[in-house]
Amino acid sequence: MPVKRLLQLAAAVIALPMMVASESVQDLRSLLLDPDNEVFRARAPERAIVRLDTSLGTVDIEVVRQWAPRGADRFVALARHGHYDDARFFRVRPGRWVQFGINGDPAIARAWRQRTFPDDPFVQSNVRGTVAFAFAVPNGRATQVFVNTGDNAATHDKEPFTPFGRVVSGMEHVDAINPEHAEGPGGIRAGRQDPFFDGGNAWLLREFPRLDFIRRATVRER
Repeated sequence: MPVKRLLQLAAAVIALPMMVASESVQDLRSLLLDPDNEVFRARAPERAIVRLDTSLGTVDIEVVRQWAPRGADRFVALARHGHYDDARFFRVRPGRWVQFGINGDPAIARAWRQRTFPDDPFVQSNVRGTVAFAFAVPNGRATQVFVNTGDNAATHDKEPFTPFGRVVSGMEHVDAINPEHAEGPGGIRAGRQDPFFDGGNAWLLREFPRLDFIRRATVRER
């Protein structure tokens, strides 16, 4: 076989995984732009591990559906289909919480912003390591979640913020998330999130360049 042909075949083999990866990313984006798709209404396993491959290391969150069925279903479905991939930890208060969950693609972020689900009954206290959805009004949870990095039971149980899971591995990485930008990108009640939703990760990289982030989230049944 001529050398030129061999080089062409080699180039094609090298390019194939890149093409597949590109198509896969595009497929996920199309799916995430359709919040009404039935995949986002799937029931989560009774227990599952959502692994966050972060810029600091691996964090495993055990999702316990019995604690908060609606929250567990939403979190697992979003994690399974790429919503939290490349998401920034944009709200950090050391010893209190670390928050994430706004997609870095503005079109996806806006598609999900008002896709709220009904509140779950309160079961599990907001002790250190538990994970819950953030919200500003009743029945107002959508995609944003936080990890309690301290015992917030005295304040958060009254709202109530309703944990659906807990960090079972990698809490040291959560504690190490860069806090320098603090509430800079805006908390829900602070009302400063509009530029984030409009500008996505590009805006964050410009205004808050050293935020830690999630490379990829994956799900496995416990």
